[in-house]
Amino acid sequence: MSAFHDILFPLRWAFGTTGGPERRTDVTALGSGGEERNAPWAHGRRLYDAGAAMKSLDDLAELVAFFEARRGRLHGFRFRDALDFKSCAPSHAIGPEDQNLGEGDGASTIFPLRKLYGDAAAQYFRPIAKPVVDSVRVAVNGVETDTLYLNEASAVVFEAAPISGAAITAGFLFDVPVRFDSDRLEVSVEHFNAGRIASIPLIEIKI
Repeated sequence: MSAFHDILFPLRWAFGTTGGPERRTDVTALGSGGEERNAPWAHGRRLYDAGAAMKSLDDLAELVAFFEARRGRLHGFRFRDALDFKSCAPSHAIGPEDQNLGEGDGASTIFPLRKLYGDAAAQYFRPIAKPVVDSVRVAVNGVETDTLYLNEASAVVFEAAPISGAAITAGFLFDVPVRFDSDRLEVSVEHFNAGRIASIPLIEIKI
């Protein structure tokens, strides 16, 4: 039976990874010469490939052991996207006002973590499923607070509902829930103490 293992893909393998977000757009050509475009997915997904770089035999053995422990494609795990793992810009320090989680209504106590992407033309909120728990900072109307906890769905839960109209914001580090996208690893030992795995495909999963 598949499961999610709350363990991080080795960081030294994550650096040098290629990949990024994928969207699904259905394009229909019309008889008039125009087209209609529809997006069947509400959210995109990330795909990565962590292979190619030359590694020591010890590093290769570590990755093979990690792959075997996940049973290939069976179990999910955390992956740190070096480009996009903060609630703020990659070079900035996270702060409790980085991302808007919504407004208080005097009754709601649960506010899911999310990250805003977009510009003046359009905006998209990405749900954050796997925050780094100890990194989460939350503010109400600009004042940082710790009278809260994260539930199993990684949503912020306040002990008492914020007042109506209160701005709920947060800052955090986060990982992407992924699985291997192959049940096979091809390891090439190219030197006495080094080798490479040409391709290590990873795909984001919904949990």
